[in-house]
Amino acid sequence: MKMVDDLYIKTRFAVKRGIDKAFEDGKKKEDGMDGILVTVGLCVIALILCVAMKGSLTNFVSKIASAMDEQATKILEGVTFG
Repeated sequence: MKMVDDLYIKTRFAVKRGIDKAFEDGKKKEDGMDGILVTVGLCVIALILCVAMKGSLTNFVSKIASAMDEQATKILEGVTFG
């Protein structure tokens, strides 16, 4: 009986040490991994928004381009060469 009890105690401590080591290894942080994951996540979100709002973005860019063209024309009308 003593032999079984000793084996049980040794096994219990070995399992506890293994579990503790696994928890400690799991708590370790990898340098820069969080930043990389956030960056990749933001890029994925930006791509999804670009695909989902393609028509709106095209309309927005064309409005900006035409407004800039009108402003440039107004500015250049007052310029005289010579």
